[in-house]
Amino acid sequence: MTAAPQSRPEPAAEPQAEPPASEWTVERAEELYRVRRWGDGFFHVNPDGRLAVRTSPDASPIAILDVVAEARRRGIRAPLLIRFQDVLRARVQRLNDAFATAVEQAGYGAVYRGVYPIKVNQLHEVVEEVLEAGRPYGMGLECGSKGELIAALAHLEDDAAQLICNGVKDASMLRLILSAQRIGKNVIPVVEKFNEFELLMSLANGGEVRPRMGVRIRLSTSGSGRWAESGGDRSKFGVSIPELMNMIERLRSASALDSLVLLHFHLGSQIADIQIVKQGVKEIAHIYAQLIERGLGVRWVDVGGGLGVNYESNYSDDDTPINYTLQEYANAVVYAMKEVCDAEGVPHPTLVSESGRAITAHHSMLVVPVLGSYRKDSIDPEFKPGPDDHTVIHELFGVLKETRAKPKKKRKTRWMWELLEAFHDAAEKRGDADKLFALGYLPLEQKATAERLYWSICQNIHDMLKDREGKTEVPPELLALDEHLLDQYLCDFSVFQSILDHWSIGQGFPIMPLERLNEPPDRRATLVDLTCDSDGKVDHYVSNLADRSFLPVHGLNGKTHYYLGFFLMGAYQDIMGDSHNLFGRVAEVHVYADAEEANGYYIEKVIPATTVEQVLAEVQYFPNDLQRRMNEIIRRKIDAGVIRPPAGVQLLEEYMRCFNESTYIEQDV
Repeated sequence: MTAAPQSRPEPAAEPQAEPPASEWTVERAEELYRVRRWGDGFFHVNPDGRLAVRTSPDASPIAILDVVAEARRRGIRAPLLIRFQDVLRARVQRLNDAFATAVEQAGYGAVYRGVYPIKVNQLHEVVEEVLEAGRPYGMGLECGSKGELIAALAHLEDDAAQLICNGVKDASMLRLILSAQRIGKNVIPVVEKFNEFELLMSLANGGEVRPRMGVRIRLSTSGSGRWAESGGDRSKFGVSIPELMNMIERLRSASALDSLVLLHFHLGSQIADIQIVKQGVKEIAHIYAQLIERGLGVRWVDVGGGLGVNYESNYSDDDTPINYTLQEYANAVVYAMKEVCDAEGVPHPTLVSESGRAITAHHSMLVVPVLGSYRKDSIDPEFKPGPDDHTVIHELFGVLKETRAKPKKKRKTRWMWELLEAFHDAAEKRGDADKLFALGYLPLEQKATAERLYWSICQNIHDMLKDREGKTEVPPELLALDEHLLDQYLCDFSVFQSILDHWSIGQGFPIMPLERLNEPPDRRATLVDLTCDSDGKVDHYVSNLADRSFLPVHGLNGKTHYYLGFFLMGAYQDIMGDSHNLFGRVAEVHVYADAEEANGYYIEKVIPATTVEQVLAEVQYFPNDLQRRMNEIIRRKIDAGVIRPPAGVQLLEEYMRCFNESTYIEQDV
């Protein structure tokens, strides 16, 4: 398959205050949600206003909602994870092609052999697809635990393909690795600590195989951003230069200098600055050159992970966006290594990288239905207080009339302070209403009217502020209305299960509507999930607006489902989900492009969502025991005359029926 074309990241556009409604186009929708920045050529908006994916330049676009509709016909309901397997293959091809281009253009004397770190997404279908796409390139795997080693080793069909073993390793793992080496498998344990080296050497001395190993070096170069401490002196893993020298002496005394075959370093995930990549490669290249001069048998240099993915949203205010393309990254690694090796007169090593996020992020997306919305209640435009209404209602209505008046151009500055005064008056009168209600002097209906009047006043003030001149300073209390007047869209998903990194490290994911993109979004919303947790929300978004604390969306019409797409979900989110409130894995479908099919694709595999029974079993609740307990409760109620036996039978049937249902909201098909 021909991979979709690459381009240098677009310069960040100037943020907009609000999406303009006049002359709205789908191109404006793409700009608003920054589709071209994070979509990497795969995603675009169709002329009919629906989001689509194109897995290669010559492939027909696949409308995402067509896939959702097909899944619904098969009885699979959203929330729904969609894997576009061709996108996964395209990312593997792009990575390998970029390094092949860099090697050829630089005149590099060796090759590139990537490995996929399965910690990024260990799902079997993902690993198999990556290996299949990477087979022409000799692509291998990387593992970091005993479980991952067991899974990866059985998939190492090609003896030449590498399996690099990082992480802490015990004697059991090292014995298995040595046994795999004995049968000709290219399995390389990377020494993370000096005592691990000692254990490996002692195990090898008692066997029949001359061990081959790598070593992770603590470079003085540090990464950037959230994962900066993955490199440098404070790194969790790796051996220091003094420890490396001790290892070399031990290998020399054992006549085993050729056992050290790989050097490895890792500067952390999401390296934003290409200069840091170059610096790290040059540092490891100098170490490599000196080890070659000392007679070590190093053949591979593993530059680790860190190849950035442009989520178009920073992890923190201190982070910077990814400032390079995939091709620039490959060029930086190849040319930096070649420069040092040529200067030192040593052969070029085979280059290895562990770019898992860059391979998997784009292929997976989450479709989430909006269940409903909550917005601040406003007063009927025709409302007028009656003679029996409390004085506080009349006073709030008076403030409302003031905020309906249009300001005179000559009084812009003064008008701003008049708005602030009106806001203070409204807040004071609302407080009076709350006190009167607490003392029993205001009926509940009047309290509701007071709240409607208050929020209508706030909305009027907010609408006027949108038309202000840029030079007019806005008081902080009025700026805060932006947040107070946001809608809440209740969505059928769990932040903790599906986008755990958003909750844990503040990662921003691209989120946007999947249709109606030929209409200007007329609402501002924050997304909240199903969990009983105040953190179960999305509180920052990817958009072209100056304020990214809300998502521009369309008003709900109540007649059709309104779906949102969460993108770049393929790295870590699939595997790190937490079952908060016992929400389990969502259903998923695996999609392949096929020009001969009616819609340009077919669904190759459907994986149902985790059922209530399955998620309960994870915390040691089992149907037989629960049924017995519930049956006993119902029997006691029947004996006490609270319910008749048929009602008890119906209750037990309803209770047991839920065991086979999804943990999410069961919407009508």
